[in-house]
Amino acid sequence: MKTDTLFYRLFLRKPKLALELLGLDYAGDSYCFSSEEIKQTAFRIDGLFKPVTDDPDQPIIFVEVQYQVDNDFYGRLFSELTLYLYLKKPNRNWLILLIYPNRSIEKKASIEFLPFLNLPQVHRIYLEDYQDRTDLSPSLEFIRLIVSDKQQTISRAKDLAKRLDKIDVDGLDLIETILVYKLPHLSREEIKQMLSVYEVKLQDTRFFQEISAEERKVGEIIGKQEECIKLVSRLLKRKFGVQPELETILQNFPTYPLEKLEDLADALLDFKAIADLEVWLVNHG
Repeated sequence: MKTDTLFYRLFLRKPKLALELLGLDYAGDSYCFSSEEIKQTAFRIDGLFKPVTDDPDQPIIFVEVQYQVDNDFYGRLFSELTLYLYLKKPNRNWLILLIYPNRSIEKKASIEFLPFLNLPQVHRIYLEDYQDRTDLSPSLEFIRLIVSDKQQTISRAKDLAKRLDKIDVDGLDLIETILVYKLPHLSREEIKQMLSVYEVKLQDTRFFQEISAEERKVGEIIGKQEECIKLVSRLLKRKFGVQPELETILQNFPTYPLEKLEDLADALLDFKAIADLEVWLVNHG
């Protein structure tokens, strides 16, 4: 899901965020975050924090972000967990961080998995509990920004960005990333204007540099269809996240003439939803 991708980027760039949610006092750079497939099965560990130190007391941390109702979620989760521990033998204690948007999404575990759910190693976090809290650390403020409603998102993003004495350039980049996911109706230019008071630091962020580079590249592409396909695909994935509907559309790109791809590169900046992309492709068939 789109939100899964957002949390993956947050945890990848800011491991300390997950540690604070769990109440652990380890340094953020003492863990590396990844996704790991269990070979010869259909299971994949979506989020995994592995300690990078030799401290044997540091647990390995499994992370799951669950935004959809799934009656079989706990059965699959604990099956993946025990299989991973059996195959990988990490020789460490373990913790699970489960992130739900609210309590209504969570479904009860079937009776055979209830003992797992009651283990002290299983930590459930409900983002709705963070929406109106005012006692959060700078790292956890990113959680509050994610769960803010649309009216609150812009004002809280500005307030969070003002704390530049505590939030570095990487933090400002994460604010921009969250805004892109939560407010897809805003253009990149509007987001840059929203945070223009921090123009000097804004130009240092990865988001700003990548977008600027890609926008320049769109204007420079003059002949290579393969390069244009890669560029337009990357822009669309950045705008809408990884979605099955988008992946299906991207499979047809090699059949499009270069002129159509270049026109699409210009038009996609104004798209607010994948439906806009689909309409554009029909009208420019």
